[in-house]
Amino acid sequence: MVLHKRIDPMAYRIGKVCFGRGKSMRNGVPRRQVAAGLAALGLLGMMPRAGVGQTASSEPSARSLAERLAEYAHRLRFEDLDPATVERVKTHVIDTIGCGIGAFDERPVRVCRDVALAVGGNATVIGTNRRTSADLAAFANGAAFRYFDFNDTYVGRFSIHPSDHIAACLAVAEAERASAQELFVSIIIAYEVNCRLVDALDITTRGWDPPVMSLPALALAAGRLMKLDPDRLAQAVNIALNDHIPMAQTRVQTLSDWKGLADAEAGRNAVFAAILARGGVTGPAPIFEGNSGFFQQVSGPANVDVNAFGQRGVPFRIHRCSLKPYPAVIYTQTAIVAGIDVAKDVGSLDRIAAIEIATTQRGYQRTGSEPEKWLPQTRETADHSLPYVTARAMFDGDITNDSFAPQMFRDPGILAFMKKITVKEDPILTKRVGAAPTRVTAILVDGQRISREVDYAPGFAERPMNRADVERKFRGNVGKRWPKERTDAILQALWGLDQTEDLPVLLSMLSMPT
Repeated sequence: MVLHKRIDPMAYRIGKVCFGRGKSMRNGVPRRQVAAGLAALGLLGMMPRAGVGQTASSEPSARSLAERLAEYAHRLRFEDLDPATVERVKTHVIDTIGCGIGAFDERPVRVCRDVALAVGGNATVIGTNRRTSADLAAFANGAAFRYFDFNDTYVGRFSIHPSDHIAACLAVAEAERASAQELFVSIIIAYEVNCRLVDALDITTRGWDPPVMSLPALALAAGRLMKLDPDRLAQAVNIALNDHIPMAQTRVQTLSDWKGLADAEAGRNAVFAAILARGGVTGPAPIFEGNSGFFQQVSGPANVDVNAFGQRGVPFRIHRCSLKPYPAVIYTQTAIVAGIDVAKDVGSLDRIAAIEIATTQRGYQRTGSEPEKWLPQTRETADHSLPYVTARAMFDGDITNDSFAPQMFRDPGILAFMKKITVKEDPILTKRVGAAPTRVTAILVDGQRISREVDYAPGFAERPMNRADVERKFRGNVGKRWPKERTDAILQALWGLDQTEDLPVLLSMLSMPT
């Protein structure tokens, strides 16, 4: 045994005599006698310390966060999901698939699909009757689900789109021939881990992108579908996190195609990490607590109480997720409602001299703090522009996918109207944790002020959609791609997803006419 250089030479000779050089304890003096002898010489404190993460006692060291997350994912059962949670999963799956069908023909989505279909496999690329590998299906389908920014959202310390994870869960479930019940458990794991980590850690203040939290969530969900044991689930988390942490440049200044694809890429990486872990590959650990780990490098310190996660008798975070009524970033949803109401009260918009929009700190940072938001050059910038979205809502009385066509956000009339708009943070609104409130105030040419403040838009967790609302949104996204009878049949099959015995057949129902 090599002792620390600072140790007294006598202690070194004692160690050498007692332990030998490179010999096992069977060939030396018993450890108990060594300790007693060193204590008598006053040298016990000079002996080498136990390794990092170990203790000198027989008590096991504390489990890492990755291990605790893995144990949570491993032990959750379908029986732990109450009927309301099962219904909620179906609601979010239907809403998400509708968003993906709506974006099916968009250029970036088509590119992702073509890339995925260049490889064979056993996971369906939704909208086609063709298959690819599970990780590439997660990517291609995730790109479609997210592209219009119309799928669900969760607001914790920052906002995320947990239904982005449904793509990976569907792909792996199909590839692994998992049951519908196993699929539902995987979706709940992905939602729960992602949302709870967002509650505990604000990585965006350090310049990291929200899909960071998708990596451990989906590594666990995919690994659970692959029936990995807790150790390999933890390794999937280690692998997924260490090499795939994205920067928040994705969501600032002029936004690119990647805004709608970043979480799909996180899904691809997480599925691949689970595949590697299943094969026995290990990843850096402890990935959260290590000297150069996640807490140190990315998020700052945190205490994540996994015992408080959703389980039987404890509500799951999916019940706090919201469905979007409009295809735009979460911070604009309440502004759309408020802006439409103000426009109705004003009547002619020519009467407006100025508009003040008050939002949260995060809303201001993401949608109103940069000059690019007053002169959007891309669809992605436009749907993240609080001045544009509010102005367009006031002009048209609605926001739809058509609101983000280039001729709409480059309309000279809209751009002139946007010059009347100022956006500021209101600290009172910022304090409303878990909400995305906005106040829109029109100042008329005669000095009159007309103001509306909205905390929750229709579809938010506080104002949830019912089945009829969900189906109406789904039909709006699908449009005329399928005859009404086929859309009816698809909806019926999706509402029965928890009872399906053949997921590939159900997914094949979603193929488009060629």
